[in-house]
Amino acid sequence: MNDRTLHVKVGEDPKAALAQVASTMKALDRGETPAPYFSVGFASVGQLFAVFTPRRWELLAALRELGPLSIAELARSLGRDYKNVHNDVEKLTEWQAIEKDEKGLVSAPYSEISVDVYFPERQAA
Repeated sequence: MNDRTLHVKVGEDPKAALAQVASTMKALDRGETPAPYFSVGFASVGQLFAVFTPRRWELLAALRELGPLSIAELARSLGRDYKNVHNDVEKLTEWQAIEKDEKGLVSAPYSEISVDVYFPERQAA
């Protein structure tokens, strides 16, 4: 079973992402193999919801349950139009939430998607 987690960050300070990269680079410099870390970031909750819509969450859940499928099989299993499912798959692939193999089958490669929303720091008066 796949234990990978996709970390979705909303409003995270870019310095935190850079710190994660720096930590990975230091581990590599020491000859260590760092644990894989998969992450995508959004500037706002609105941007997150534009990509991860309710229909797309349903699509991800179906792929986790059913395993790799063609887009046509996925559309049939969801009872949705092929073109709309294809568009959803393309968008989720772009954001690394779905993978497509050499046979054209799509899958949800993560056992978990963790969403963290960071609120802006309060400005001093």
